[in-house]
Amino acid sequence: MKHEEKTQLQKGAAGWFLLATLGVSYVISGSFAGWNFGFAVTNWFGMVIAVALMGLMYFCLVLCLAEMSAALPSAAGGYRISRKVMGDTGGFATALAVLLEYSIAPAAIVIFIGQYIEALWGINGPLVYAVFYVVFIGVHLVGVGEALRFMLVVTVFAVLAIVVTLLALGPHFSLSNLAASSYGASTEPNLFSFDVVSVWAAFPFAMWLFLAVEGVPLAAEEAKDPAVDLPRGIIGAMLFLLVSAVLIVVFIPGAASSQQVGDYGAPLVDALKHVFGEESVLADVVNLVGLAGLIASFFSIIFGYSRLVFAMSREGYLPRFMSAISSRKVPHWALIIPGVIGFICSLSGKGELMINIAVIGATLSYALQSVSYILLKRDYAELHRPYRAPGGQKTAYVTLVLSLLALTSCFAYDLVAALIALTLMGLGVGYYVLLGQKRA
Repeated sequence: MKHEEKTQLQKGAAGWFLLATLGVSYVISGSFAGWNFGFAVTNWFGMVIAVALMGLMYFCLVLCLAEMSAALPSAAGGYRISRKVMGDTGGFATALAVLLEYSIAPAAIVIFIGQYIEALWGINGPLVYAVFYVVFIGVHLVGVGEALRFMLVVTVFAVLAIVVTLLALGPHFSLSNLAASSYGASTEPNLFSFDVVSVWAAFPFAMWLFLAVEGVPLAAEEAKDPAVDLPRGIIGAMLFLLVSAVLIVVFIPGAASSQQVGDYGAPLVDALKHVFGEESVLADVVNLVGLAGLIASFFSIIFGYSRLVFAMSREGYLPRFMSAISSRKVPHWALIIPGVIGFICSLSGKGELMINIAVIGATLSYALQSVSYILLKRDYAELHRPYRAPGGQKTAYVTLVLSLLALTSCFAYDLVAALIALTLMGLGVGYYVLLGQKRA
Protein backbone atom coordinates (compact mmCIF):
# COMPACT_ATOMS: atom_id res chain seq x y z
CA MET A 1 0.00 0.00 0.00
CA LYS A 2 2.83 2.35 0.87
CA HIS A 3 4.49 1.74 -2.51
CA GLU A 4 1.20 2.41 -4.33
CA GLU A 5 0.85 5.77 -2.56
CA LYS A 6 4.35 6.70 -3.65
CA THR A 7 3.55 5.87 -7.28
CA GLN A 8 0.19 7.59 -7.63
CA LEU A 9 -0.09 10.46 -10.11
CA GLN A 10 -2.27 13.51 -9.61
CA LYS A 11 -5.80 12.52 -10.60
CA GLY A 12 -8.30 14.95 -12.11
CA ALA A 13 -5.70 17.36 -13.54
CA ALA A 14 -6.95 17.20 -17.14
CA GLY A 15 -10.36 17.23 -18.80
CA TRP A 16 -11.01 16.24 -22.41
CA PHE A 17 -10.12 19.67 -23.81
CA LEU A 18 -6.69 19.72 -22.16
CA LEU A 19 -6.14 16.15 -23.40
CA ALA A 20 -7.08 17.21 -26.93
CA THR A 21 -4.67 20.14 -26.66
CA LEU A 22 -2.00 17.74 -25.45
CA GLY A 23 -2.58 15.62 -28.56
CA VAL A 24 -2.25 18.63 -30.85
CA SER A 25 0.86 19.88 -29.05
CA TYR A 26 2.56 16.50 -29.49
CA VAL A 27 2.22 16.91 -33.25
CA ILE A 28 2.23 20.64 -33.98
CA SER A 29 5.96 20.97 -34.68
CA GLY A 30 5.51 18.67 -37.70
CA SER A 31 3.37 21.34 -39.35
CA PHE A 32 6.29 23.78 -39.34
CA ALA A 33 8.92 21.51 -40.90
CA GLY A 34 9.50 18.04 -42.29
CA TRP A 35 6.30 17.16 -44.14
CA ASN A 36 7.30 19.27 -47.15
CA PHE A 37 10.32 17.08 -47.98
CA GLY A 38 7.82 14.61 -49.41
CA PHE A 39 7.67 16.79 -52.52
CA ALA A 40 11.20 15.65 -53.35
CA VAL A 41 9.98 12.07 -53.80
CA THR A 42 6.53 12.57 -55.29
CA ASN A 43 4.38 15.28 -56.87
CA TRP A 44 1.54 17.17 -55.20
CA PHE A 45 -1.20 14.62 -55.87
CA GLY A 46 1.07 11.79 -54.74
CA MET A 47 1.73 13.70 -51.54
CA VAL A 48 -1.98 14.24 -51.00
CA ILE A 49 -2.54 10.48 -51.32
CA ALA A 50 0.30 9.81 -48.88
CA VAL A 51 -1.15 12.28 -46.36
CA ALA A 52 -4.63 10.77 -46.82
CA LEU A 53 -3.35 7.22 -46.22
CA MET A 54 -1.27 8.19 -43.20
CA GLY A 55 -4.19 10.24 -41.89
CA LEU A 56 -6.37 7.15 -42.27
CA MET A 57 -3.77 5.05 -40.43
CA TYR A 58 -3.62 7.48 -37.53
CA PHE A 59 -7.39 7.95 -37.39
CA CYS A 60 -7.95 4.18 -37.20
CA LEU A 61 -5.19 3.88 -34.60
CA VAL A 62 -6.75 6.67 -32.54
CA LEU A 63 -10.16 4.98 -32.61
CA CYS A 64 -8.61 1.72 -31.37
CA LEU A 65 -6.63 3.51 -28.66
CA ALA A 66 -9.74 5.40 -27.59
CA GLU A 67 -11.51 2.09 -26.94
CA MET A 68 -8.54 0.42 -25.26
CA SER A 69 -7.56 3.36 -23.05
CA ALA A 70 -11.14 3.96 -21.91
CA ALA A 71 -11.49 0.27 -21.01
CA LEU A 72 -8.16 0.08 -19.16
CA PRO A 73 -6.88 3.62 -18.44
CA SER A 74 -3.21 3.69 -17.43
CA ALA A 75 -0.11 5.86 -17.69
CA ALA A 76 1.20 2.88 -19.67
CA GLY A 77 -1.05 3.93 -22.57
CA GLY A 78 -1.68 1.33 -25.26
CA TYR A 79 1.07 -1.01 -24.12
CA ARG A 80 -0.91 -2.01 -21.04
CA ILE A 81 -3.31 -3.75 -23.41
CA SER A 82 -0.38 -5.34 -25.22
CA ARG A 83 0.80 -6.83 -21.94
CA LYS A 84 -2.66 -8.10 -21.16
CA VAL A 85 -3.14 -9.89 -24.47
CA MET A 86 0.43 -10.76 -25.49
CA GLY A 87 2.05 -11.33 -22.12
CA ASP A 88 5.06 -9.65 -20.50
CA THR A 89 7.30 -10.00 -23.54
CA GLY A 90 4.73 -8.56 -25.95
CA GLY A 91 4.00 -5.75 -23.54
CA PHE A 92 7.67 -4.91 -23.19
CA ALA A 93 8.26 -4.94 -26.96
CA THR A 94 5.37 -2.51 -27.48
CA ALA A 95 6.49 -0.26 -24.63
CA LEU A 96 10.05 -0.26 -25.92
CA ALA A 97 8.96 0.81 -29.41
CA VAL A 98 6.91 3.68 -27.94
CA LEU A 99 9.81 4.63 -25.65
CA LEU A 100 12.17 4.74 -28.64
CA GLU A 101 9.83 7.23 -30.31
CA TYR A 102 9.21 9.40 -27.27
CA SER A 103 12.74 9.51 -25.88
CA ILE A 104 14.46 10.29 -29.20
CA ALA A 105 11.90 12.75 -30.64
CA PRO A 106 12.69 15.54 -28.10
CA ALA A 107 16.37 15.32 -29.09
CA ALA A 108 15.39 15.95 -32.71
CA ILE A 109 13.04 18.77 -31.82
CA VAL A 110 15.55 20.58 -29.58
CA ILE A 111 18.03 20.50 -32.48
CA PHE A 112 15.40 22.13 -34.70
CA ILE A 113 14.71 24.67 -31.92
CA GLY A 114 18.42 25.50 -31.93
CA GLN A 115 18.28 26.10 -35.68
CA TYR A 116 15.31 28.45 -35.28
CA ILE A 117 17.07 30.36 -32.50
CA GLU A 118 20.22 30.61 -34.59
CA ALA A 119 18.21 32.12 -37.45
CA LEU A 120 16.59 34.61 -35.08
CA TRP A 121 19.41 35.53 -32.68
CA GLY A 122 22.56 33.81 -33.95
CA ILE A 123 23.09 31.36 -31.07
CA ASN A 124 22.93 27.57 -31.18
CA GLY A 125 24.60 24.42 -29.92
CA PRO A 126 24.80 22.33 -26.73
CA LEU A 127 24.19 25.27 -24.40
CA VAL A 128 20.86 26.02 -26.11
CA TYR A 129 19.87 22.34 -25.94
CA ALA A 130 20.79 22.15 -22.26
CA VAL A 131 18.84 25.29 -21.36
CA PHE A 132 15.67 23.99 -23.03
CA TYR A 133 15.91 20.58 -21.39
CA VAL A 134 16.57 22.08 -17.94
CA VAL A 135 13.88 24.76 -18.15
CA PHE A 136 11.10 22.60 -19.53
CA ILE A 137 11.80 19.56 -17.39
CA GLY A 138 11.80 22.07 -14.52
CA VAL A 139 8.31 23.28 -15.47
CA HIS A 140 7.09 19.68 -15.47
CA LEU A 141 8.60 19.15 -12.02
CA VAL A 142 6.47 22.00 -10.66
CA GLY A 143 3.28 19.99 -11.28
CA VAL A 144 1.15 18.44 -13.99
CA GLY A 145 -1.61 21.06 -13.81
CA GLU A 146 0.85 23.90 -14.29
CA ALA A 147 2.63 22.00 -17.06
CA LEU A 148 -0.54 21.30 -19.02
CA ARG A 149 -1.73 24.90 -18.74
CA PHE A 150 1.64 26.15 -19.98
CA MET A 151 1.42 23.67 -22.86
CA LEU A 152 -2.07 24.98 -23.71
CA VAL A 153 -0.83 28.56 -24.03
CA VAL A 154 2.16 27.63 -26.21
CA THR A 155 0.02 25.42 -28.45
CA VAL A 156 -2.52 28.22 -28.98
CA PHE A 157 0.28 30.50 -30.25
CA ALA A 158 1.51 27.79 -32.61
CA VAL A 159 -1.97 27.18 -34.01
CA LEU A 160 -2.47 30.93 -34.49
CA ALA A 161 0.74 31.06 -36.53
CA ILE A 162 -0.60 28.34 -38.82
CA VAL A 163 -3.99 30.06 -39.17
CA VAL A 164 -2.43 33.45 -39.97
CA THR A 165 -0.15 31.84 -42.56
CA LEU A 166 -3.02 30.05 -44.30
CA LEU A 167 -5.18 33.18 -44.35
CA ALA A 168 -2.33 35.24 -45.80
CA LEU A 169 -1.47 32.69 -48.50
CA GLY A 170 -5.06 31.80 -49.42
CA PRO A 171 -5.57 34.64 -51.95
CA HIS A 172 -2.36 33.60 -53.75
CA PHE A 173 -3.45 29.99 -54.31
CA SER A 174 -3.02 28.64 -57.86
CA LEU A 175 -3.50 25.17 -59.35
CA SER A 176 -0.46 25.76 -61.54
CA ASN A 177 1.66 26.01 -58.39
CA LEU A 178 0.44 22.60 -57.28
CA ALA A 179 1.29 21.08 -60.66
CA ALA A 180 4.89 22.36 -60.56
CA SER A 181 7.03 19.69 -58.90
CA SER A 182 10.73 18.81 -58.65
CA TYR A 183 9.63 15.17 -58.85
CA GLY A 184 9.60 14.09 -62.50
CA ALA A 185 10.60 17.59 -63.59
CA SER A 186 11.68 16.30 -66.97
CA THR A 187 8.10 15.45 -67.89
CA GLU A 188 5.20 17.79 -68.55
CA PRO A 189 3.72 18.90 -65.20
CA ASN A 190 0.47 17.10 -64.47
CA LEU A 191 -1.52 17.89 -61.34
CA PHE A 192 -2.87 14.36 -60.94
CA SER A 193 0.09 12.25 -62.11
CA PHE A 194 1.80 9.99 -59.57
CA ASP A 195 3.09 6.46 -59.18
CA VAL A 196 2.60 3.99 -56.35
CA VAL A 197 6.28 3.80 -55.41
CA SER A 198 6.57 7.57 -55.01
CA VAL A 199 3.50 7.64 -52.74
CA TRP A 200 5.03 4.85 -50.63
CA ALA A 201 8.30 6.81 -50.42
CA ALA A 202 6.42 9.88 -49.13
CA PHE A 203 4.86 8.05 -46.14
CA PRO A 204 7.56 9.07 -43.59
CA PHE A 205 7.08 12.74 -44.46
CA ALA A 206 3.27 12.57 -44.42
CA MET A 207 3.50 11.06 -40.93
CA TRP A 208 5.07 14.26 -39.60
CA LEU A 209 1.63 15.90 -39.75
CA PHE A 210 0.28 13.35 -37.23
CA LEU A 211 3.27 11.80 -35.43
CA ALA A 212 2.85 11.32 -31.65
CA VAL A 213 -0.89 12.06 -31.34
CA GLU A 214 -1.14 8.50 -30.00
CA GLY A 215 0.47 9.75 -26.78
CA VAL A 216 -2.77 11.16 -25.33
CA PRO A 217 -3.59 7.93 -23.37
CA LEU A 218 -0.30 8.35 -21.47
CA ALA A 219 -2.16 11.00 -19.44
CA ALA A 220 -4.93 8.55 -18.53
CA GLU A 221 -4.27 8.49 -14.79
CA GLU A 222 -4.39 12.29 -14.62
CA ALA A 223 -7.68 12.61 -16.53
CA LYS A 224 -10.82 13.73 -14.68
CA ASP A 225 -12.97 10.96 -16.15
CA PRO A 226 -10.79 8.62 -18.26
CA ALA A 227 -13.72 6.64 -19.70
CA VAL A 228 -15.16 9.83 -21.22
CA ASP A 229 -12.24 12.24 -21.48
CA LEU A 230 -9.74 9.94 -23.21
CA PRO A 231 -11.90 9.10 -26.27
CA ARG A 232 -13.08 12.71 -26.60
CA GLY A 233 -9.58 14.10 -26.17
CA ILE A 234 -7.69 11.87 -28.59
CA ILE A 235 -10.42 11.85 -31.27
CA GLY A 236 -10.85 15.63 -30.97
CA ALA A 237 -7.11 16.14 -31.43
CA MET A 238 -7.06 13.83 -34.44
CA LEU A 239 -9.96 15.60 -36.15
CA PHE A 240 -8.21 18.94 -35.73
CA LEU A 241 -4.98 17.50 -37.15
CA LEU A 242 -6.77 16.03 -40.17
CA VAL A 243 -8.27 19.41 -41.05
CA SER A 244 -4.95 21.15 -40.44
CA ALA A 245 -3.05 18.64 -42.61
CA VAL A 246 -5.42 19.10 -45.55
CA LEU A 247 -5.20 22.89 -45.40
CA ILE A 248 -1.40 22.88 -45.08
CA VAL A 249 -0.74 20.43 -47.92
CA VAL A 250 -3.08 22.38 -50.23
CA PHE A 251 -2.47 26.06 -49.47
CA ILE A 252 1.28 26.16 -48.74
CA PRO A 253 2.37 24.59 -52.07
CA GLY A 254 -0.63 26.25 -53.75
CA ALA A 255 0.88 29.65 -53.01
CA ALA A 256 4.60 28.94 -53.37
CA SER A 257 4.59 25.88 -55.73
CA SER A 258 5.19 22.32 -54.60
CA GLN A 259 8.55 22.36 -56.37
CA GLN A 260 9.91 25.16 -54.17
CA VAL A 261 8.20 24.03 -50.96
CA GLY A 262 10.03 20.72 -51.23
CA ASP A 263 13.33 22.57 -50.71
CA TYR A 264 12.23 24.81 -47.83
CA GLY A 265 13.69 24.36 -44.36
CA ALA A 266 10.75 26.21 -42.79
CA PRO A 267 7.89 25.85 -45.30
CA LEU A 268 5.40 28.23 -43.66
CA VAL A 269 7.91 31.03 -43.22
CA ASP A 270 9.61 30.50 -46.58
CA ALA A 271 6.27 30.38 -48.40
CA LEU A 272 5.37 33.78 -46.89
CA LYS A 273 8.74 35.18 -48.00
CA HIS A 274 8.15 33.81 -51.50
CA VAL A 275 4.82 35.60 -51.73
CA PHE A 276 5.51 38.81 -49.78
CA GLY A 277 9.28 39.22 -50.16
CA GLU A 278 12.35 38.44 -48.08
CA GLU A 279 11.76 41.45 -45.82
CA SER A 280 8.21 40.41 -44.95
CA VAL A 281 7.32 41.39 -41.39
CA LEU A 282 4.59 38.75 -41.37
CA ALA A 283 7.16 36.07 -42.22
CA ASP A 284 9.36 37.26 -39.36
CA VAL A 285 6.44 37.12 -36.94
CA VAL A 286 5.46 33.61 -38.05
CA ASN A 287 9.11 32.59 -37.78
CA LEU A 288 9.19 33.79 -34.19
CA VAL A 289 5.82 32.32 -33.25
CA GLY A 290 6.70 29.15 -35.16
CA LEU A 291 9.25 28.54 -32.45
CA ALA A 292 6.23 28.01 -30.18
CA GLY A 293 5.21 25.03 -32.30
CA LEU A 294 8.55 23.34 -31.73
CA ILE A 295 8.46 24.21 -28.03
CA ALA A 296 4.93 22.81 -27.70
CA SER A 297 5.94 19.44 -29.14
CA PHE A 298 9.19 19.36 -27.17
CA PHE A 299 7.38 20.15 -23.95
CA SER A 300 4.48 17.74 -24.43
CA ILE A 301 6.61 14.80 -25.59
CA ILE A 302 8.69 15.19 -22.42
CA PHE A 303 5.40 14.76 -20.56
CA GLY A 304 4.68 11.65 -22.65
CA TYR A 305 7.99 9.89 -22.10
CA SER A 306 7.91 10.60 -18.36
CA ARG A 307 4.52 8.89 -17.98
CA LEU A 308 5.65 5.95 -20.09
CA VAL A 309 8.88 5.46 -18.14
CA PHE A 310 6.93 5.85 -14.89
CA ALA A 311 4.52 3.10 -15.95
CA MET A 312 7.27 0.79 -17.21
CA SER A 313 9.11 1.16 -13.92
CA ARG A 314 5.98 0.63 -11.83
CA GLU A 315 5.26 -2.60 -13.70
CA GLY A 316 8.82 -3.87 -13.31
CA TYR A 317 10.16 -3.33 -16.82
CA LEU A 318 12.59 -0.65 -15.61
CA PRO A 319 14.29 -0.10 -12.21
CA ARG A 320 11.70 0.58 -9.51
CA PHE A 321 13.13 3.93 -8.38
CA MET A 322 12.08 5.48 -11.70
CA SER A 323 8.41 5.22 -10.68
CA ALA A 324 8.93 7.34 -7.56
CA ILE A 325 6.96 10.58 -7.45
CA SER A 326 7.67 13.89 -5.78
CA SER A 327 5.54 15.70 -3.22
CA ARG A 328 3.87 17.45 -6.18
CA LYS A 329 2.74 14.08 -7.63
CA VAL A 330 5.28 14.22 -10.45
CA PRO A 331 7.51 11.27 -11.54
CA HIS A 332 10.78 13.17 -11.20
CA TRP A 333 13.26 10.45 -12.11
CA ALA A 334 11.15 9.48 -15.12
CA LEU A 335 11.47 13.09 -16.27
CA ILE A 336 15.16 13.59 -15.53
CA ILE A 337 16.88 10.37 -16.65
CA PRO A 338 15.40 10.18 -20.20
CA GLY A 339 16.02 13.93 -20.44
CA VAL A 340 19.73 13.40 -19.80
CA ILE A 341 19.79 10.62 -22.43
CA GLY A 342 17.92 12.84 -24.90
CA PHE A 343 20.35 15.70 -24.31
CA ILE A 344 23.29 13.40 -25.02
CA CYS A 345 21.60 12.33 -28.29
CA SER A 346 21.02 15.98 -29.23
CA LEU A 347 24.78 16.61 -29.12
CA SER A 348 24.99 14.75 -32.44
CA GLY A 349 23.30 17.76 -34.05
CA LYS A 350 21.59 15.40 -36.52
CA GLY A 351 17.91 16.31 -36.15
CA GLU A 352 16.68 14.48 -39.23
CA LEU A 353 18.45 11.27 -38.18
CA MET A 354 16.93 11.50 -34.69
CA ILE A 355 13.40 12.01 -36.01
CA ASN A 356 13.77 9.12 -38.46
CA ILE A 357 14.76 6.82 -35.58
CA ALA A 358 11.70 8.03 -33.68
CA VAL A 359 9.44 7.42 -36.70
CA ILE A 360 10.67 3.82 -36.99
CA GLY A 361 9.89 3.22 -33.32
CA ALA A 362 6.47 4.78 -33.84
CA THR A 363 5.45 2.66 -36.84
CA LEU A 364 6.58 -0.51 -35.08
CA SER A 365 4.50 0.42 -32.03
CA TYR A 366 1.44 1.09 -34.22
CA ALA A 367 1.64 -2.40 -35.68
CA LEU A 368 1.99 -3.98 -32.22
CA GLN A 369 -0.86 -1.92 -30.74
CA SER A 370 -3.19 -2.77 -33.61
CA VAL A 371 -2.42 -6.48 -33.08
CA SER A 372 -3.16 -5.95 -29.39
CA TYR A 373 -6.56 -4.49 -30.22
CA ILE A 374 -7.38 -7.44 -32.49
CA LEU A 375 -6.44 -9.92 -29.77
CA LEU A 376 -8.35 -7.95 -27.14
CA LYS A 377 -11.55 -8.08 -29.21
CA ARG A 378 -11.06 -11.79 -29.82
CA ASP A 379 -10.00 -13.00 -26.37
CA TYR A 380 -11.66 -10.48 -24.01
CA ALA A 381 -15.06 -9.89 -25.57
CA GLU A 382 -16.62 -9.59 -22.11
CA LEU A 383 -14.42 -6.63 -21.06
CA HIS A 384 -16.48 -3.52 -20.31
CA ARG A 385 -15.81 -0.86 -22.95
CA PRO A 386 -17.19 2.66 -22.27
CA TYR A 387 -16.32 3.50 -25.90
CA ARG A 388 -16.28 1.18 -28.92
CA ALA A 389 -14.31 1.94 -32.08
CA PRO A 390 -16.42 1.98 -35.27
CA GLY A 391 -15.50 -0.97 -37.45
CA GLY A 392 -13.99 -2.98 -34.62
CA GLN A 393 -11.25 -5.35 -35.79
CA LYS A 394 -11.49 -4.08 -39.39
CA THR A 395 -10.34 -0.68 -38.14
CA ALA A 396 -7.33 -2.28 -36.47
CA TYR A 397 -6.44 -4.25 -39.60
CA VAL A 398 -6.33 -1.00 -41.59
CA THR A 399 -3.88 0.40 -39.04
CA LEU A 400 -1.80 -2.79 -39.15
CA VAL A 401 -1.44 -2.88 -42.94
CA LEU A 402 -0.68 0.83 -43.31
CA SER A 403 1.77 0.85 -40.39
CA LEU A 404 3.74 -2.03 -41.92
CA LEU A 405 3.84 -0.20 -45.27
CA ALA A 406 5.04 2.94 -43.48
CA LEU A 407 7.67 0.93 -41.60
CA THR A 408 9.12 -0.51 -44.82
CA SER A 409 9.14 2.97 -46.33
CA CYS A 410 11.15 4.28 -43.36
CA PHE A 411 13.73 1.52 -43.79
CA ALA A 412 14.09 2.30 -47.49
CA TYR A 413 14.43 6.03 -46.91
CA ASP A 414 17.09 5.99 -44.16
CA LEU A 415 18.94 2.71 -43.67
CA VAL A 416 21.28 4.25 -41.08
CA ALA A 417 18.36 5.31 -38.89
CA ALA A 418 16.84 1.84 -39.34
CA LEU A 419 20.04 0.11 -38.22
CA ILE A 420 20.34 2.40 -35.19
CA ALA A 421 16.69 1.78 -34.27
CA LEU A 422 17.16 -1.99 -34.59
CA THR A 423 20.30 -1.81 -32.45
CA LEU A 424 18.51 0.15 -29.74
CA MET A 425 15.58 -2.26 -29.82
CA GLY A 426 18.05 -5.15 -29.60
CA LEU A 427 19.77 -3.62 -26.58
CA GLY A 428 16.39 -3.10 -24.94
CA VAL A 429 15.35 -6.69 -25.52
CA GLY A 430 18.73 -7.83 -24.19
CA TYR A 431 18.16 -5.81 -21.02
CA TYR A 432 14.72 -7.35 -20.62
CA VAL A 433 15.99 -10.92 -21.05
CA LEU A 434 18.83 -10.41 -18.56
CA LEU A 435 17.25 -8.13 -15.95
CA GLY A 436 13.81 -6.73 -16.74
CA GLN A 437 12.06 -10.10 -17.06
CA LYS A 438 13.01 -10.94 -13.48
CA ARG A 439 11.37 -7.76 -12.20
CA ALA A 440 8.23 -7.84 -14.39
